[in-house]
Amino acid sequence: MKLYHSPASPFVRKVVVLLHELGKIDDVELATVTTTALASDANLMAANPLARLPALERPEGVTLYDSRVITAFLDDLYQGGMYPEDGRRWETLTLEATGDGIMDSAVSMVYEIRLRDPEQVSEPWIEAQWGKVAHGLDALNTRWMSHLSGPVGAGHISVACALGYLDFRHEARDWRQGRAMLAAWYEGFSARPSMVATIP
Repeated sequence: MKLYHSPASPFVRKVVVLLHELGKIDDVELATVTTTALASDANLMAANPLARLPALERPEGVTLYDSRVITAFLDDLYQGGMYPEDGRRWETLTLEATGDGIMDSAVSMVYEIRLRDPEQVSEPWIEAQWGKVAHGLDALNTRWMSHLSGPVGAGHISVACALGYLDFRHEARDWRQGRAMLAAWYEGFSARPSMVATIP
């Protein structure tokens, strides 16, 4: 299998962290591409008509895209148990969606600044996206700590990659302020070998 890859993408990192956690990182070729919303990589576009990372080419079957599709496929393929079959499955999926939503907004903020001419940049848009990030972080710090303290699953990986991206691209925002429990959880999780191996 081949994973279209950029080390700066939190969505790609999520897939690669999962592979490390499953002990299957050597089963997938990482094909690094340079792409933006305004200049799509041709190979990536051939693999994924949306030209978005990540995309997973398989020897048989269609190329998979969207990190949630890819992580679910890999977990099923390797029977990793990152998506529990009991009642915790829906909590896991919702926690994963929360982490992914934080990534979406945080990446949108970067695109707004990097891909627009300075006079076109919308500060209200940037702050609205940060508002979504902040609400997600507050929910994690209050409602989700008991789940985050449980067995590692896909939701944990998504949240950790989202927080890592905030450190990488939005350090000045200081997401840890007022969120001591979440910060303490991330300090421990970010020390896992899978996270250390994938620092952008």
